Amino acid sequence: MQPTTTGPVSPQAPIPPAADRVRIVSTPGICGGRPRIDGHRVEVEDVAIWHERMAMTPDEIVSAHPSLTLSEVHAALAYYYENRVQIDADIRDGQRFVEEMKAKAPPSLLKQRLEQRNAHAPDDPVPP
Repeated sequence: MQPTTTGPVSPQAPIPPAADRVRIVSTPGICGGRPRIDGHRVEVEDVAIWHERMAMTPDEIVSAHPSLTLSEVHAALAYYYENRVQIDADIRDGQRFVEEMKAKAPPSLLKQRLEQRNAHAPDDPVPP
């Protein structure tokens, strides 16, 4: 007797992950060794910022990043809540680094031109 199938089998159909699969990993040399979603370069702190600071729901995060699954987003959020102090410290360190780089960098060419234009005609409503 021949085995039967109920529908077409696609070689590209995604295989659902095992229920006990580790979804959050930290790999030296990838994303600075910070915790990330396995198989992606999306860090736990990215998901935390999207959810906590940008008020995105897990469903909205998946809609904005379709390569992520809802279970991966929930796993990242669970990891964040379990390790909130460390991840919030990493976020603050990143913000401090950005501010330091901005302070060291010269003004952009666009900013320089806008300042020159405003200095010559501060009340001009029409751009040149």
